[in-house]
Amino acid sequence: MNTDVLIVGGGIAGLSLACKLAPHAAVVLVEAEGTLAYHTSSRSARQMQPSYGPAAIRELTARSIEAVRGISAELGQPILQPRPLIFIGTEADVTASTAANAHLRPLGHAETLLLSPDLRPDAFAAACLDDSAMEVDVPALLEYYRSGAVAAGAAIMTGLPVHTMQRTSGGWIAGAGEEAIVAAVVVNAAGAWADPLAVIAGVGIQCLRPHRRTAAIVRTEQPVNPAGPMVAAVDNSFYYRPDGSALLISPCESIPSIAEDARAVEGDVRRLIERLNAVTSLGIAGLERSWTGLRTSGSDGLPVVGFDAESPGFFWLAGQGGYGIQTSAAIAELAAGLILSPAEPPNSLSLELAADRP
Repeated sequence: MNTDVLIVGGGIAGLSLACKLAPHAAVVLVEAEGTLAYHTSSRSARQMQPSYGPAAIRELTARSIEAVRGISAELGQPILQPRPLIFIGTEADVTASTAANAHLRPLGHAETLLLSPDLRPDAFAAACLDDSAMEVDVPALLEYYRSGAVAAGAAIMTGLPVHTMQRTSGGWIAGAGEEAIVAAVVVNAAGAWADPLAVIAGVGIQCLRPHRRTAAIVRTEQPVNPAGPMVAAVDNSFYYRPDGSALLISPCESIPSIAEDARAVEGDVRRLIERLNAVTSLGIAGLERSWTGLRTSGSDGLPVVGFDAESPGFFWLAGQGGYGIQTSAAIAELAAGLILSPAEPPNSLSLELAADRP
């Protein structure tokens, strides 16, 4: 099988890029699992939060929100809906966060309780608000990317783990399952497996490290307002938000892990429920389900996007670090531009995200 671009990884990073590239180049995407978006992309908080992450991530998020609004208009269905984000914590921590982030504004104690009446008044000293945060219909967005790529001619294949890869005079040849795929460009969108894929290809690794992040859906004794805000600790020790009539919760842990099909630790979820029952009056009464995703990032916390400095035709699209959903549209546009027009000078954002670092 011959193609212009081989994308390895069927999460939101790989699918969004396939959708952007397919109208302009022959694209093959392979995913090791039997279903697309099996790992982190289907285990996210499903939020776009302009206040979340370092400056480059916040810029990518703003660009992605505009792009997804365009997708919503094209489809005639809402993919984004407002989901304001309230941070609570100590006076010092909230003041520091508000001063450092233009998307956040201070909230008075009474205003906070009016917006989120389930909070116990003595559970926090101060609060601030990101009223630009949005909830994302991730399945709809993933399907838009998948169907758009296929309609433009991309071949998307699941259950094909890449086991061999070799540089040739004209590009790369990869063994994926029983398929042999020849491509001018290989895109490494393998998530937690990005560095292992580089090893297979004989390319220097980017020192990317997966970290565990758990979430759960729980039932509550008191009714949940489906339109209520997301609430998070400003010290990043938990968040919760409505999920229909239930509650989506997370301890926001970031524990180094191997690349694996991660599973939730029962004790982590139990301790979080105890904490949230002390913070809110909702009365968490039972666990419906829990899961753990792997957030893969480099030491600087930025995605790795760009051609490898030493291996021609090997393109990095990895290290989104938990920002994948909220940056996918903008990063796909950036990456497609770099792949389709490699001679064009990169802009300042692509330089900041480029893969020419150890």
